[in-house]
Amino acid sequence: MDGILPLWKPKGMTSHDCVFKIRKMLKMKKVGHTGTLDPDVTGVLPICLGKATKIAEYITNAGKEYVGEVTLGFSTTTEDASGEVVQEKQVTRDINRQEIIDVLNSLQGEIQQTPPMYSAVKVNGKRLYEYARKGIEVERPSRWVHIYEIELLDEREVFTGENISFSFRVKCGKGTYIRTLAVTMGELLGYPAHMSALTRISSGSFSEKECVTFSDIEKGLEDHKLENYIQPLDRGLSHLPKMVINDTLAEKVLNGAVLPKDDFWTYGEQEVAVIYQNQVIAIYKIHPEKPYLIKPVKVLNG
Repeated sequence: MDGILPLWKPKGMTSHDCVFKIRKMLKMKKVGHTGTLDPDVTGVLPICLGKATKIAEYITNAGKEYVGEVTLGFSTTTEDASGEVVQEKQVTRDINRQEIIDVLNSLQGEIQQTPPMYSAVKVNGKRLYEYARKGIEVERPSRWVHIYEIELLDEREVFTGENISFSFRVKCGKGTYIRTLAVTMGELLGYPAHMSALTRISSGSFSEKECVTFSDIEKGLEDHKLENYIQPLDRGLSHLPKMVINDTLAEKVLNGAVLPKDDFWTYGEQEVAVIYQNQVIAIYKIHPEKPYLIKPVKVLNG
């Protein structure tokens, strides 16, 4: 069973929990997820089955879209609603709509983030959350992330109250922490804040409307129609440039051959999905040491 199962992750489960459950349901070992979602977060979690596990990283690295809610007035250890309160500051003024829009606009483009202590980023071989659970604070490496689009979803003109909340939609690149983005929104508005709700509505080319639940999977197994829910492996690489090849070249590609770049390579430094008989059979890129050659990054049907 090879392909991608677009799962709608329920609240209360980790991404690993979802993989473990699907392994048991489908009775197969080669199952992997495509980007961690926190237990409190619901949404699109493409699950790779069989050969598709080879391309999980490409879905993980593709863009993602979220709908979230930020609450002003207090921050937490985890930067979301599940953590302990660490700082409080009552909102004592009205905040107008344009002020929030200006803050969101200022966060578009390349921004720098420091991962939260409760995250899966590794420092000195350990996950940050392992240090956090022991009460150990360590220096965290900042990184640049890309915010492609961000917009306010709340229609109010004026926001009032001791703890103001508002909803937003964000389209972002890999490695973006929406929890940290919510905290930054609060800081720019002058208040401690946390992410009070989050749903991932798309991951790569997979959207909410095509996702299945665990109940759907159970029914699909009972009715012997599970294949109706499984998307082809190629869907996970739809954002890569495509190069269609003939029979002669296909044999070399399937054997993982290094090839001369010649004149047919017009893709620059990008990785390219190699297509034969309407299927992706490999991913190639320019050889890092011999720029006159191209080499396989992955051979998918060898």
